[in-house]
Amino acid sequence: MYKKLLFIVVSMSFVLYISANSNTNKRQATQTREEAIAKLSYVLEIVEKYYVDDQNMSDIVDKAIAGLMSELDAHSSYLDKKGYKGMQQSTKGEFGGLGIVVGMRDGALTVISPIDDTPAKKAGVQSSDIILKIDDKSTIGIKLDEAVGLMRGKPDTDIELTIVRKGERKPIVIPITRDIIKVKSVFAKNIENHDMLYLRISSFDSKVASSLKEKFAKYSDYKGIVLDLRDNPGGLLNQAIDVVDMFVDKGVIVSQKSRDKNDNKTYKASQRATKTHKPMVVLINGGSASASEIVAGALQDHSRAILVGEKTFGKGSVQQIVPITYASDEAVKITISRYYLPSGRTIQAVGVSPDIQSYKGKAVPKDEDGFDLKEADLKKHLKGELEKIDDKEKTEAKKEKNKEKNKDTITKQNIADDNQLQTGINVLKALIITKGK
Repeated sequence: MYKKLLFIVVSMSFVLYISANSNTNKRQATQTREEAIAKLSYVLEIVEKYYVDDQNMSDIVDKAIAGLMSELDAHSSYLDKKGYKGMQQSTKGEFGGLGIVVGMRDGALTVISPIDDTPAKKAGVQSSDIILKIDDKSTIGIKLDEAVGLMRGKPDTDIELTIVRKGERKPIVIPITRDIIKVKSVFAKNIENHDMLYLRISSFDSKVASSLKEKFAKYSDYKGIVLDLRDNPGGLLNQAIDVVDMFVDKGVIVSQKSRDKNDNKTYKASQRATKTHKPMVVLINGGSASASEIVAGALQDHSRAILVGEKTFGKGSVQQIVPITYASDEAVKITISRYYLPSGRTIQAVGVSPDIQSYKGKAVPKDEDGFDLKEADLKKHLKGELEKIDDKEKTEAKKEKNKEKNKDTITKQNIADDNQLQTGINVLKALIITKGK
């Protein structure tokens, strides 16, 4: 009896010791957190009181938030009123600026991609260009949001970007005039002399899925599809999922994994959303990022398409916009999870590799100069050249006719000027033949 009582007392003492020790650890953890917050508050007060230039507390807190977010990763950031408004406009498909999507890569301000038919694209800005200066402002050590703010401005105002480009011996200065950017996110064309449909998605704004459905309703007489995602910087996740769902009728499209397993999400394809099972080739390059990488990677994992081009950018993280003011006019953009493709592989910092590597530039024809003439044909050829020079009006009329044709057709010249597109078409030809057997 005595031993049993002693055992109970010792057991209870041990439980009380564990409980007390646990409570002490909790108090210590709480104190540590409180001390950390107190330390931050103290530093803010020091800056307000002693910094050489007068600083009000509101500006100090904004800078502290911006510094914190930028230290987390390259994609988390603080959005002040101007930045938050600009972000909201960009996802709607119309905004002001240069038409350039940038990010931080290895600490350098890097062009993810210029957007189609915008001042940046027309001025010659290319994906993977490193921006060294914005006007006279160096970008070394600059915050991403600050750089974006410098590049934005009123339409018809001028700006100069000094860029470093691979293969160029010295920096290049590119003058650009700002404009209102209206993004046409989706367009379709027939490919001349081929039973193929060319689909171009330039960014994943809120209109992509509905626009693509319209294209499928308009075009039906084709045997294969070339989906062009080159220089597509990404955009809305739900649009990327909807696009994949049009080509895949079952299985996982993409999954999100967060710190809290309860927040993990898996998105799957549904048969009712499928629009076509015809053979596909997807064109990608270093300017294909985020949502476009999800589309390309998912189609690759499902063996639904052959990827042609170059390795993609490698942005596979999910950011959530969280308003931080009562007026909801400021926010933080914070990374909450990472994307994983159907096979389980990640995109972040790795990218998606093409099945067939192909580089940008003109396609090299068998006879590059086109002047392979026999002696008997020489006089006839030269006479024809003279007629071309004399008949200027006919030539101009032909050019205008070709312009109209180019609006709805990928011409032989378009293909000759685009090595990756030509490679994609050749691969698609083989897929169509293989599927037909």
